[in-house]
Amino acid sequence: MEKDKFKKLTNEVGAPVADNENAITAGPRGPVVMQDVWLMEKMAHFNREVIPERRMHAKGWGAYGKLTVKKDISKYTKAKVLQPGTTTDLFIRFSTVAGERGAADCERDIRGVAVKFYTEEGNWDLVGNNTPTFFIRDVHNFSDLNRAVKRDPRTGRRSAQNNWDFWTLLPECFHQITIVMSDRGIPASFRNMHFFGEHTFSFYNAKSERVWCKFHFKTQQGIKNLSNEEATKINGMDREYHGKDLYDAIEREDFPKWTMYVQIMTEKQAKGHHENPFDITKVWSHKEYPLIEVGELELNRNPENYFAEVEQAAFTPAHVVPGIGFSPDRFLQGRLFSYGDAQRYRLGVNHNLIPVNKARVETNDYHRDGSMRVDGNYGGAPAYTPNSYGVWTAQLEVSEPPLDLEGAMYRYDPKDDPTDDCFRAGGELWRLMTEDKKQILIENTAADIAPVTENIKYRHAVHCYHADKEYGERFTKAVGLDFAKVIELSKLSNNDLNKVTYQEKMDA
Repeated sequence: MEKDKFKKLTNEVGAPVADNENAITAGPRGPVVMQDVWLMEKMAHFNREVIPERRMHAKGWGAYGKLTVKKDISKYTKAKVLQPGTTTDLFIRFSTVAGERGAADCERDIRGVAVKFYTEEGNWDLVGNNTPTFFIRDVHNFSDLNRAVKRDPRTGRRSAQNNWDFWTLLPECFHQITIVMSDRGIPASFRNMHFFGEHTFSFYNAKSERVWCKFHFKTQQGIKNLSNEEATKINGMDREYHGKDLYDAIEREDFPKWTMYVQIMTEKQAKGHHENPFDITKVWSHKEYPLIEVGELELNRNPENYFAEVEQAAFTPAHVVPGIGFSPDRFLQGRLFSYGDAQRYRLGVNHNLIPVNKARVETNDYHRDGSMRVDGNYGGAPAYTPNSYGVWTAQLEVSEPPLDLEGAMYRYDPKDDPTDDCFRAGGELWRLMTEDKKQILIENTAADIAPVTENIKYRHAVHCYHADKEYGERFTKAVGLDFAKVIELSKLSNNDLNKVTYQEKMDA
């Protein structure tokens, strides 16, 4: 389409927006900076769009439990919650992503998994999913992903067209698409799936030595999944199937358990890694960075009241404890703002006083007043800092070690990085699959994309072909496309592929 057919993007007061895809970072692989004011506006508005349910992960179930650390990883982190022999109470919330509060549990979707650890150093929230990767890597695409998979503004219905149009315009989505369309796209239960922290985080030890880490939780119940036909039948009988399964298992004292692992990458290894180690759409090879066992997570108590404990549970990855930190992952950087801001809107500025969210240790944060302040509001203690009374002084000793940054501050597009390959991981996953799993993936993808226009199907076929020739051939055949055209389109750059497939139907 000609450029003049498109209206120009502006901010909330009409000024032009330079880039709506890439966050401003401190160097090509550095963290997102706060002066990306369009990002702040975009996320702040997005977080206030829906009342009263969560914008994403609205349908969820929760339980209490404990983390028992059985191995020694103290050389990596000084976090007390992760020292050997430590047992820490926790609350966990499982959810789907795209569905509203009344949605069915057994939909083809990733599953959110948020864990709140009530540690002796404050609450640590680990917010992840049942997949080790994610669709997008820049926080600017966060609200847009949500809108693409939610309801169409004209019809009020979920739209496969919108969904696949968005996914295929961003090639970094491909790895996650392959996972979601595979046999693992519909878990049989929360108990029968792994879950992951997804992002790269950091550990630092008592010597202020930093390493990068990823969190893995492997189910001890074994992996089990549902086919489309099985899920359809269950959804017709019990839309709360996963919630019932979790509740009933705990009530009969068949307590679900997961083994916790971490992957560790040194700062030196990260600088020499073959691709950006902070890109959430990529994974770290288990051969290069093997899983290191930490301990066991067990769920053993159901909530007494769903609304008070599950619906009002609030999580943000910004809640960490000394010994655990962040990384330059630009999606994580945006979530550090977005999640807490969403909770302040959804539940109020004092949501951390709600019992399920309240720390088990004393808090002294200088935050006063606000709607629904239900404690003593710190009485007459000084409300400002610095003060002359020695009240609530900062603790410099828990600071993270400094992080060296490289490069100019700019809106970098990860696709311009010569090491970036959006299709390698998806291709490797395809080649690891057995023949029956490959066939399931192709059938699921073909069924899901069936109502979508041909131009978008060609985009995905090209992505499959880039990942693996067989993958591309089989998908192309399954949806009735011309494989010769797929090969020709595969010779185009990503930008050119997107341009020639913008039109509703490509010329034959």
